[in-house]
Amino acid sequence: MNRFLANLSKVTLGLGLAMAVTACNQNAPNTTSTKNDSTAVSPSKNQEKIVYVNSDTLSEKYVYFKDIKTKLEAKVKKAQTDLQSKGQAFQREVAEYQQKAATMSASERQATEEKLARKQDELGRLDQNASQSLAQDEATEFNAVYNAITEYLKKHAEEKGYQFVLTYSKTNPAVVYADSKLDITKEVVEALNKEYNTKKPADKK
Repeated sequence: MNRFLANLSKVTLGLGLAMAVTACNQNAPNTTSTKNDSTAVSPSKNQEKIVYVNSDTLSEKYVYFKDIKTKLEAKVKKAQTDLQSKGQAFQREVAEYQQKAATMSASERQATEEKLARKQDELGRLDQNASQSLAQDEATEFNAVYNAITEYLKKHAEEKGYQFVLTYSKTNPAVVYADSKLDITKEVVEALNKEYNTKKPADKK
């Protein structure tokens, strides 16, 4: 479940920190300039343009993400149930053959064993196809979540004048401290949920 957010946090955070460090270095006051240099950027103004979102909280409270998680879990459960049912039916056929094998002719045993081998191969293909289908669904769904988040954050950052929006997570030690005054998670979650609730189909409300 959290693989997407974990990967997202690592990629976004790593990139964001790299850009933020560059921006801080570029915007830092020039030590060789005079105190009256109007082009110097004060640390406070620079800091105000860098904010962060707690990805742990986002995954817990963003309704869209939770809906996708529930949807994917239901698909996984259904696939597991279907495969388990087919697997149990196959095991019953194997057990039945083992009971009757002694009374069967050599040709009958060979035909039955070939039939069971084909069914076993088919079960393997079904398992592989189901795994691939679920992986594709997960990638598609979480890509949509990622796009929704990044599109909103881009718009929000432009409106607020933020230069960088970083991600913070307790599971990602890249950031060991972040000033809570720079945390915009609550307003982001509220806005994302409001936007999602207005877009999702009426039958889901």
